[in-house]
Amino acid sequence: MNEALSPLEITVVGLSVVIVLLIIWMSVIGRRLKKLRRQYVAAMDGMGVTNLEEMLIEIRQQLDDQHIKQAEQDKANEKLEKALNESRGRVAVHRYNAFAEQGSDLSFSLAIINDSQDGVVLSGLHSREDTYVYAKPLEKGSSPYPLTPEEKKAVSLASQQA
Repeated sequence: MNEALSPLEITVVGLSVVIVLLIIWMSVIGRRLKKLRRQYVAAMDGMGVTNLEEMLIEIRQQLDDQHIKQAEQDKANEKLEKALNESRGRVAVHRYNAFAEQGSDLSFSLAIINDSQDGVVLSGLHSREDTYVYAKPLEKGSSPYPLTPEEKKAVSLASQQA
């Protein structure tokens, strides 16, 4: 009874093996798909978005809006930096004795300047009877009025401040 398998039986056995392999393969793919679906639902949880494409378009729009806001912030920072450099933020006082016959340093020169050395110098000359106050405008460290050595010293002290 050594009968050989007929071609039809071989075909049936072969197809059965293929079907079993396809069932196993579909089971593996089904598990992977189920895991991927769980990860997708976890990623989209609470967003109310079921379409990934819509979410990506919304994120891209938000990114573009952020770039626009960043450019506006950069412009505002440049304006503030320029205004800060132009502000009269450097102040120095130089006290001295304007008249040798009197005994103390009650006279002064006060320089108020910005980074470009634009500003003003105030000088107060104290004598026994009176005090005289003078103001001189500054542009780039010089004035249309002659500056005394004490006023130049006050401007120099103010420009050395950081």
